[in-house]
Amino acid sequence: MAARKSSAPLIEVTARPGQPLGMAPATFLRDFWQKRPLLIRNAFPDFQTPVQPEDLAGLACEEGVLARLIEHDKAQDGWRVRTGPFQEDVFPALPDHDWTLLVQDVDKWDPDVRALIEHFSFLPRWRMDDVMISFAATGGSVGAHVDQYDVFLLQAHGHRRWQIDASESIKGRQPPLGFRPDVELKLLKVFKPTHDWVLAPGDMLYLPPNVPHHGVAEDPCLTFSFGMRAPSSAELISDYLDTLIADADENIRYQDADLKVPADPNEIDTVAMARVITALNAIRMNDPDKLGDWFGRFITTYRAAGEVMAHQAAPAAEEVVEALASGMLLQRHPWARLAWRRAKRGASLYVSGQDFALPVKDAQRLAGAEQLDAAAYRGLSDKGRAVVQQLLVGGVFQLIDPNEVYEAEDEEDSEDAVVLGEVVEGRDRVEAIDADAVSDDVHSVTVHDDGIEVIVNFEDDDEDDSTGRA
Repeated sequence: MAARKSSAPLIEVTARPGQPLGMAPATFLRDFWQKRPLLIRNAFPDFQTPVQPEDLAGLACEEGVLARLIEHDKAQDGWRVRTGPFQEDVFPALPDHDWTLLVQDVDKWDPDVRALIEHFSFLPRWRMDDVMISFAATGGSVGAHVDQYDVFLLQAHGHRRWQIDASESIKGRQPPLGFRPDVELKLLKVFKPTHDWVLAPGDMLYLPPNVPHHGVAEDPCLTFSFGMRAPSSAELISDYLDTLIADADENIRYQDADLKVPADPNEIDTVAMARVITALNAIRMNDPDKLGDWFGRFITTYRAAGEVMAHQAAPAAEEVVEALASGMLLQRHPWARLAWRRAKRGASLYVSGQDFALPVKDAQRLAGAEQLDAAAYRGLSDKGRAVVQQLLVGGVFQLIDPNEVYEAEDEEDSEDAVVLGEVVEGRDRVEAIDADAVSDDVHSVTVHDDGIEVIVNFEDDDEDDSTGRA
């Protein structure tokens, strides 16, 4: 007898060559996007993480980096949250289990991480918020919770067990979303998973908003979280009203030139309310271009954690032409956010809260360009090159020598990062260690049956040196 075909919607697929989502992007958007979860096995085949745990720990020690350290006391079910920047001696002192380090906006600091965003070109780029990376020791977790936005969770190193409650998307039953009152994290009071998976490197889990989920490290692991921007209606209306108020014409007022003698002078009647609506409509953004310009400025600054600073002395336009001709590049600042929109005439380019009127081709090219070389610069119109000059002065673009950048990256990669703990394997068991032979830099030495665990403190002589790359 043939097996009965399941009526439950499929939420696990395996990626195929040419289909990293396991299906066409249009199919994913139609059937899964903001509708139900999807586990994609081998979404990134043979994935090699561009960021190591030591790199992440080093970045978490830098000023201006948003980082959190979450520790879980399983015996008491207690949670401790610390925020960065951290001192380097914090990490060697941690146990080998039950803690997680989370660092936001790693794509702004590491170009290799930033390059991964191109894999999500089936979504509007302005919807992408940031790439958060978490390192978890064995057993590390942030507890069962929900997110208010879409997220893609890519397993980059090690293994993590994910449990999710997909009952709403599968059974149409909303799960309980009450939070525990005894912890500062927004952890769910009740969590009843419907699915349980272990993800290996290259596997990716997509979660729509408000899907309860809980991830626990099976072994030391890295997870890359690609989060989407999703402004709330309150955030939208607040910024919209601020713009309306700033642009409002004081001469546009409530008017009642057709006023009649009221039956009751104390009543606000329906005719008066109609006049109120007329007054409000007079300042509303009925013009699609005005509304579009407001949203473009808003979304390119929404939840921005970093700031683009203006250049003190930007090169003149003719100097830019000469520099590009010599092989230099115009590099976009990693914190700059760009988008564009078709207007009644041409297009509008939005850059971190600013707007510029441009031909469509220029707006498209600049919004999608991480770098501009001499050919791309020549391909812009005069108006486009003038906008590039303004953006150069504003710090959105900067001239770089690609050869010097590569050399600097090579030197940086060779430097010591913050060490979380290093295991040195040995063939024979060591019975004793000569304390006099141990360097002052060694934090602790532990002898195991299968080797020696040595935890070393590294003190950087150059306080300004950064393990993160801007």
